[in-house]
Amino acid sequence: MAAGFEGFEITWRKAVFDDAPQAGSAASFGTLGINFRARKAVDEEEPDATSSREMPSWPTEEGGSAHDDDIDAKTLRGMLERGDPVTVVDVRNGEDRTEWSIPGSVHFDAYDALNAGDEKAMEGLDLPGRVPVVTVCGLGRSSAIAARQLRRRGYDVYSLEGGMKSWSMAWNVAEVPVAGSDAEVVQVRRTGKGCLSYLVGSGGEAAVIDAALDPEVYMGLARERGWRIARVMDTHVHADHLSRSRRLAEMVGAELRVPEGAPVSYPHSPIAGGDTVRIGAAKLTTIHTPGHTTESTSYLLDDGALFTGDTLFLSTVGRPDLEATSEGAREKARALFGSVRRLLDLPPQALILPGHTSEPVPFDGEPISGLLSEVREEIGPLLEDEDRFVQKVAGGVSPTPENYERIVELNRSGEWPEGDPTELEAGANHCAAG
Repeated sequence: MAAGFEGFEITWRKAVFDDAPQAGSAASFGTLGINFRARKAVDEEEPDATSSREMPSWPTEEGGSAHDDDIDAKTLRGMLERGDPVTVVDVRNGEDRTEWSIPGSVHFDAYDALNAGDEKAMEGLDLPGRVPVVTVCGLGRSSAIAARQLRRRGYDVYSLEGGMKSWSMAWNVAEVPVAGSDAEVVQVRRTGKGCLSYLVGSGGEAAVIDAALDPEVYMGLARERGWRIARVMDTHVHADHLSRSRRLAEMVGAELRVPEGAPVSYPHSPIAGGDTVRIGAAKLTTIHTPGHTTESTSYLLDDGALFTGDTLFLSTVGRPDLEATSEGAREKARALFGSVRRLLDLPPQALILPGHTSEPVPFDGEPISGLLSEVREEIGPLLEDEDRFVQKVAGGVSPTPENYERIVELNRSGEWPEGDPTELEAGANHCAAG
């Protein structure tokens, strides 16, 4: 317990749409929030606003911000990954925070007050002393004002440079044990957006599935494990983020495998349902699972793990309505119904490894996964009647991924946009049926 404080009051809140799926599904659009207030001991005085503050000895990662009052997303990511003591304070309004947040962050809604020029906007927030604080907003402007106000109260405070937009590239990993397979699986979680990609290694070789981060991330993870990335694979053409698969394959000289029928215009090797891909001693079997998109494909690893892309999540299914008319969405929903039924007929002990999650991924090393038997129990009622299934998943109104038409266009062409890709990719993924 920090000196000068006698306790904490922490309240967990979860705001989700009515009838939303459970956590771990890409359809539950809520996030966990923490309302944080520290009770100051009665015999302690307020920090002296004029006192000089000691700068914390935070490690600065290569490429980190040089500005004393800012911290960049890469450095904050490293701190959270190591478990360094830090309090992240989100000053956005509740609606924006519900869309996406930094895992474990404290919510203090001061956005309107800060932007109205209220010099006392942060006065209601009490924090433990001697613990570094990082303030965050959407773009880094309001959080900079909040940081200045908290510094005047004696806290060691930094503003997240670029705000949540820059945080969208933050990531962490989890090792995924797969029973009955010689392969090792690393789940690479883009916690700033909810994209899940995978590094699968065996016998010194590796494959990357659905690369959503800078190629250097996967290259570094493979290098640490003594693996050579031999294949890069996609489950479908993504609508919420720019695929890094083509860039990664080119950089490491790997074979690029794309589902047969995918409307892409760059060089690749198509992969069809029933095909197998060897990775060292391990085997990936391809299962064509249309519905979310017509080319959507899942990969079964040695009957032990199933990479489902956006076809099947842990408590819901992918949305079929993107780039479709109402009638087209219903047709895709019927295809999705059949695809999910086929997947749920696979061995019950297989581990479901989805392509997205709807909530910020903690830096806890715990994989986002579920046994097929558990997923079958969770979504089984949805599959009892095909017509009801179609009505629910094709008729549900969900927000579309931001800029998805432009993202799909770029992913089909294989081109890379000029400038900062986070301009296109900002926001939650919204890949599941609502």
